[in-house]
Amino acid sequence: MVDLNKVKKIALVGATTNKEKFGYIILKDLISKGFEVIPVTPKYEEIEGIKVAKTIKELEEDVDLIVFVVPPKVGAVVTREVLERGFKNLWYQPGAYSSEIEEILKQSGVEVVRERCIMVETRR
Repeated sequence: MVDLNKVKKIALVGATTNKEKFGYIILKDLISKGFEVIPVTPKYEEIEGIKVAKTIKELEEDVDLIVFVVPPKVGAVVTREVLERGFKNLWYQPGAYSSEIEEILKQSGVEVVRERCIMVETRR
């Protein structure tokens, strides 16, 4: 499992301004715990005053962890982009992982956490 004590910068795929959705709740939670969070979504220019990356291609190289809080169909597309960029630590929130994503990741050699909530794990 990803060592969260070594993670400083997190890209959150599926971040949103909708305060009822996990893409917002997780964003606020991680920021409150001291992580630098980059929202990744094509929908907004900024969220909570943070500049948004529209795609994975816009992320800096120094992102330690990419967290997915999107439907698996979207996650599959973004996972391919993540692998193309060479990021090595991926975290799929409950409901974001699928057999399609598993197939994409099969030969990748990346560290994957799935079906675990990052908000719970960062409280440990």
